[in-house]
Amino acid sequence: MYKRPLYQTLHSRLKEPRRFLQVLAGPRQVGKTTLARQAMEGSRSRSHYASADEPTLQNRVWIEQQWDLGRLKAKDGEALLVLDEVQKVTGWSEVVKRLWDEDTAKGVSLKCVLLGSSPLLVQRGLTESLAGRFEVLHVTHWSFAEMRDAFGWDVDRYVYFGGYPGAAALIEDRQRWARYIVESLIETTLSRDILLMTRVDKPALLRRLFLLGCDYSGQILSYQKMLGQLQDEGNKTTLAHYLGLLAGAGMLKGVPKFSGKKVLQRGSSPKFQVLNTALVTSQSRLSYASARKDRDYWGRLVESAVGAHLLNGAEGTMVEIYYWRDRGHEIDFVLQSGERIISLEVKSGRARSDYSGMDAFAKNFQPFRKLLVGGQGVPLEEFLATPISNWLE
Repeated sequence: MYKRPLYQTLHSRLKEPRRFLQVLAGPRQVGKTTLARQAMEGSRSRSHYASADEPTLQNRVWIEQQWDLGRLKAKDGEALLVLDEVQKVTGWSEVVKRLWDEDTAKGVSLKCVLLGSSPLLVQRGLTESLAGRFEVLHVTHWSFAEMRDAFGWDVDRYVYFGGYPGAAALIEDRQRWARYIVESLIETTLSRDILLMTRVDKPALLRRLFLLGCDYSGQILSYQKMLGQLQDEGNKTTLAHYLGLLAGAGMLKGVPKFSGKKVLQRGSSPKFQVLNTALVTSQSRLSYASARKDRDYWGRLVESAVGAHLLNGAEGTMVEIYYWRDRGHEIDFVLQSGERIISLEVKSGRARSDYSGMDAFAKNFQPFRKLLVGGQGVPLEEFLATPISNWLE
């Protein structure tokens, strides 16, 4: 079975003598459970796995019960406990903190891995109760390199079908593949990971915002224009909050404008960016063959694939991703790590009137590197197969 590069990181952490809670946080169907089970198989310790996937059936007592089973396995030496979908138990972090601290005081050799498909809720629980006790391993959507190595995909197939490994076997039946993405991933994430677990006063608005973000992925849209498109009496604060929930679920982000000043960046019009191109194509009427022939549509998919690669690659790092626009000049993406800045343009084949943004941006911010992806720049296949940290070195 294919093992993601993240496996080695988790395996190494679990072998270390010092105990930390290992937290695997990421969207649905990116392989968190498989990763944890592979770590269990690769460990010489006894292990126990349990899932709280039914939120109405599990409570704090359930965590205590599973923890006791882990403690029993640790009586004869080191043991490993894996709790899946832990964020669905109300007050989970307080219970885990108490149990973890009890084991630490008694010298119980029980290591623990927590999995959650709602990163926003998991992070909230960690920061509220478990400071200094955990490490987070961000499990993002699969990259092109991973889909290529696991399934033999070429770059065009990845641009269209995205990075969901569980759907890879369905792509020869496009309708079946699309139904799986929409019903099993999109709808389940919206209804169970966001609406069921978080207070949302206008669920219809959140759903329409997601659809709008998919339609406009790679495009900049002011909050005022969003409200006009959505035909709702909401406000900027509500939309920004809902966009944050969608980002926390690993679906859609609003990329902020780069200005060099944090206050201006936070208040800027966002650039919509899906985190997996399958979220766009599964809801489209265009087949794989038709999409490749439609120059404008395919160009937008390529740009979305590049943006998704950047945002997924930056998750859990000190790299920040922006766009830039000023006086008619625009840069598709800006990468910033500390004082080092990279400007990036995507030559996707889509009709574009002006590529003069590079020079205008360089005069203002003196970037460390100016990258062109596609055309006569870095080939798309090479760029999507390269970790984004490589460009900042």
